[in-house]
Amino acid sequence: MAKVEIYTQPFCPYCARAMALFSRKGVAFEEIDAPRGSQARKDASERAGGQTTVPMIFIDGQSIGGSDDLVALDRAGKLDALLAA
Repeated sequence: MAKVEIYTQPFCPYCARAMALFSRKGVAFEEIDAPRGSQARKDASERAGGQTTVPMIFIDGQSIGGSDDLVALDRAGKLDALLAA
């Protein structure tokens, strides 16, 4: 199973949506608290090519974007293949 990391901040509905999708699929993920202005947020933004909004989602170290991108991958039938790698 792929390594999944999600950078989040408190009270973020998009973060909750992404984590709920992974939970429904039975996918383990690491949630990393990254509130605005934190070093974790800066590190994630650098890894994600400048993305500044959360969630920032990485599968096996590759940035896949945010919640909308995750849902789009799932609806297109491409998410399961990324997770199985």
